[in-house]
Amino acid sequence: MSGETTISKPEPNLVKKGKFYFIFEDSQFLILVDKTKRGLEVKDTINDENSKVISERGMIYDMEGTGHKVVKRWFYPKSQYDLKFITVIAERMEKKYNEIREMTCPDEL
Repeated sequence: MSGETTISKPEPNLVKKGKFYFIFEDSQFLILVDKTKRGLEVKDTINDENSKVISERGMIYDMEGTGHKVVKRWFYPKSQYDLKFITVIAERMEKKYNEIREMTCPDEL
């Protein structure tokens, strides 16, 4: 065994979930995860222009092979945001995805 010390971050706790989202909590953040983008590799971490919080983005590709960076996870500081606020955002996202699903896959509802 080497003399290295490793510190592992505890896994965030799931506090709420919907059909298209998860909300996790760790010691500093409420973390909103878009389930539709779960398999995307994180390409970068940014300050999201819309939400004004730290966000992780992945890359999706359209039919022509053009890549588009999309946010897959938002980190809301618990010192500034509460679960009720994050749930409103998550439910808005859920509504948007349900509307898309109704238009594109009406037989699967």
